Amino acid sequence: MPRRRTSSSASSTAPSAAPRNRTPQPVRVRRRSFGDFVKAFLAFVVLLVLVVGVPLALATQIGWPLPDGAPGLDWLQREITVKTFLNILTVVVWFAWAQFTACVLVEVKAALSGVGVPGRVPGSGPSQLLARQLVAALLLVGATAASLTPGLSQLGQSMEGNQKPSVAAAQQTPGIFAQQQEQAAGTASALAEQAGQAAARADGGSAAHGDTKYYRIQPPEGRHHDSLWEIADRHLGDGRRYKEIFELNKDRVQPDGSKLSEASLIRPGWIMEMPGDARGGELVEMPDEAPNVSEQVRQQISDYARTGDHAQGGGGSGAQGGGSGAHGGGDNAQVSLPEQRPAPATPATPAPSAGQEHAATPAAADHSFGLPEALLTAPLLAAGLLGALGRRRRQALWQSALGSVGGRRGMEPPTPTGDAQDVQDALLVGADPEGVRLLDRALRGLAAALTAESRPLPVVYAAWMGGNGDLHLQLAQPAGKPPAPWQLGQDQTFWMLARADAERYEDADTAAPYPGLVSLGTMDDSRLLLNLESVPGIVSLGGTEADRTAVFASVAAELATNGWSDRMTITLVGFGEDLTPLAPNRIRHLDGFEDLFETMSAETRQRRGALGAAGHDSVLTGRTGPAQHTRWAPHLVLLATQPSDDDALRLAELAADAGRLGIGYLVGTEGTDLPGAAWEMRITGEGKLLAPLLGLELEAQTLPAAQRRAVVELFTDADPEHGPGGSDGPGGASGTANTPPFLVDISEQGRPAVYARLVGSYEIIGLDAPDDDRSALLHEALALLLLHREGVHPRVLSSALWPRGVTADVRDALLERLRAWLGTDPDGTPRLATDATGRLTLAKSVVSDLDVLRSLYYEATQGRGVGSRQVRGRLLTDALVLVRGPLLADRPEGRYRWLTHEIIDAQLPLLVADTGLALSEFHLEKDRAEKAIEALNAALRTAPADERLWHELLRATHATGDPDRLRALAADLVGRSGARGVPPRTEALLDELLPTWRDGVAAAG
Repeated sequence: MPRRRTSSSASSTAPSAAPRNRTPQPVRVRRRSFGDFVKAFLAFVVLLVLVVGVPLALATQIGWPLPDGAPGLDWLQREITVKTFLNILTVVVWFAWAQFTACVLVEVKAALSGVGVPGRVPGSGPSQLLARQLVAALLLVGATAASLTPGLSQLGQSMEGNQKPSVAAAQQTPGIFAQQQEQAAGTASALAEQAGQAAARADGGSAAHGDTKYYRIQPPEGRHHDSLWEIADRHLGDGRRYKEIFELNKDRVQPDGSKLSEASLIRPGWIMEMPGDARGGELVEMPDEAPNVSEQVRQQISDYARTGDHAQGGGGSGAQGGGSGAHGGGDNAQVSLPEQRPAPATPATPAPSAGQEHAATPAAADHSFGLPEALLTAPLLAAGLLGALGRRRRQALWQSALGSVGGRRGMEPPTPTGDAQDVQDALLVGADPEGVRLLDRALRGLAAALTAESRPLPVVYAAWMGGNGDLHLQLAQPAGKPPAPWQLGQDQTFWMLARADAERYEDADTAAPYPGLVSLGTMDDSRLLLNLESVPGIVSLGGTEADRTAVFASVAAELATNGWSDRMTITLVGFGEDLTPLAPNRIRHLDGFEDLFETMSAETRQRRGALGAAGHDSVLTGRTGPAQHTRWAPHLVLLATQPSDDDALRLAELAADAGRLGIGYLVGTEGTDLPGAAWEMRITGEGKLLAPLLGLELEAQTLPAAQRRAVVELFTDADPEHGPGGSDGPGGASGTANTPPFLVDISEQGRPAVYARLVGSYEIIGLDAPDDDRSALLHEALALLLLHREGVHPRVLSSALWPRGVTADVRDALLERLRAWLGTDPDGTPRLATDATGRLTLAKSVVSDLDVLRSLYYEATQGRGVGSRQVRGRLLTDALVLVRGPLLADRPEGRYRWLTHEIIDAQLPLLVADTGLALSEFHLEKDRAEKAIEALNAALRTAPADERLWHELLRATHATGDPDRLRALAADLVGRSGARGVPPRTEALLDELLPTWRDGVAAAG
């Protein structure tokens, strides 16, 4: 898609625009407090008790638990006493102590060496985690404490063991975390052997490479780990040149004997050959003396230099790992993405969903026709906004019908113009409601299946929706075999569901399991959804203020309107006060950090206490099983402005336990480190969302300021309480507020050249029938144009007729056929034209019965019928005669799916009901009750759910003076009400007109 141009785009390649360079800067260490020393002392006491006190207590109090000699057969026949159980328990404790002591020794060695990841003690699991935390607390007051603090690396690892997927498998499934667990276990020992291996290598070879530059991967420093991205950013001026470094070094043997096969999997101590224009003091130029480099390192570089020819001649399959997005960190399991994504769809795979295909088809790629690209390429966001807008407009129609606001203002929603019209068209083109439906059913189906197996929901960090429709969930840690039809992905931390299996899911009556999923952007043909509520801390977003706000607005809009969540609270701080109309029940705006801290502190305490009282480990437990009714809706906080240093520390403390409480934090930064940030991202001026340590390089999903204003305008105009004329009372219905979008000349002189009957079965008068092969498409295209007299964008028309995408030549060919079929007026004017905005419009000589129905009702109630009773009665009678059934009653199955985005299905019944009510009133004025009943029954055939028609029918029947007829009608109405019972207002009217109606109901019961 075209790049977004901003003022910062010109300097995008400068170091300031790239992800910040943190490697050469010292880790910022806060001043040690008295509490730190207390924690260190307590950790020392705990370690002393566990490592020394436990064996002393066992030796002195229990003694030797094993038999003194070899057991005989009589040993099996001895009575089992309490001492026997104590001895067995003592052996178990000895083994646990030995394992914990081994974990402590491994963690201490790794901490003191400062190189690599601690080796994993087999089967240690929680023991090693406890040892790591105690050693970290003990050394918190020392210089090596930062390297011991458990980082994000442990969040994606299982304590049950390492998984070892193949590189080929890793390249086929998207992931947000590196699959480096199989390499982490041997790193420390491999690096310890480097000196011996280097001494055994032959000397020489350095001069043969001239002034080639080399770089040695640095050990981790605190929470930071070296990565190819940052190396390229530091020494080449652009992090995106990491691919050049990868290509120079792929598949070459490193000092520890391993090879570089994926750009995100690098280890401390590895040597990287650099491009010739690399600069920086940390580089080593051969054959220079390089006095700042030890002899051992120079020897390693010399040995590595001799592998260059091999690397040039033997490129391996690992080269695929250097694609975009593979920028992850070093071997300490920091989050990375080594080119892991679904394989591209082949012709044999199912066709992509509508919203995704539009972006991929030639028709979508050739020209945007001026529509906003940001919404065209955001199918899930567009579907959510479109669905919420439709619900808002329907609500406005019913409110106006009941006379609650603005008189009749809601009958005809205002036609969008300008940017709002472009945005509405972009929503219609880009929306993928089928993708949203499949995602929602798949997630709820998974929750229902786990509940049936009495299994908890796994923690999901991210979801990837592939271009072929497959869904991949990335788990925080292995959770066993997924329930069918889900399958394991590339390893135990990935669950995958094929699109064909997702389509077989039915609606499940269960809570939405992962409502915090929100789209961040796309990589190739895969879309990333990050689960904000599961992040173990804060997600930070850097970049310019305008770019950050565009991302924040997109996230807020999708969370507020998505179709895969139930209840949710979204708190916006520092931006987005105008976004509240999108979902007033979900979005709230706070003015500053103090209000946020006060609100979230109270909610954090409340949620922590509620979880404890319910006996749940996290909110996920409350979304499955017997406690499902609690729902545990997420609370997501979007803080667009960078907090002060003190506020940032308070926020970090508040967010420390947010992951299990269902609270997520997305915080904007201006380039400085943010305390408590688990994941760090940056948005560039070109629309790239970069997260080098996460291994992500996405085409960001944004909602720029102009489009955000247009979206909000659509929603506010649809709100009868805030839109034009909405607060003017009954008078607001006058003037143009109720004027139909297209008025027809209903006189004899206004006879149309082409007349289409849409209300009921579809018929066209005035045109020859087209060829059978193309008749259905031409009829559908004409129906869409007739329902939108304001004009239809060509891309909206093509996306409606071909939801799975279409090429430009096919679309243009259909438009030419449609023009030829409709023909021209006698004066030569084409009946299908293109207006100044590029939208397709019909001539006034092409009319539908719906246009005539609207025009007749308007003339009867606001035109000529206002001053003439006789004219009003004739116009209303003519209007009611036009009603032959529902809209397009005989439309073929599988077509006209675009009607789900329209509100005509709500407008038509209301218009028919209003016509019937007006004609009934006309007859009752002259005491013609039978005529009134006839008009109301005619309207009820199209609008049977309109309570107003039943009320007037009861009054008209009562006016006949026939109580038996009224009782029969009351019984019929009660029977139609079913289990819900008679509505309160109808019940009150029955009490007034027929006090004995309840006796008839009781007798019938």
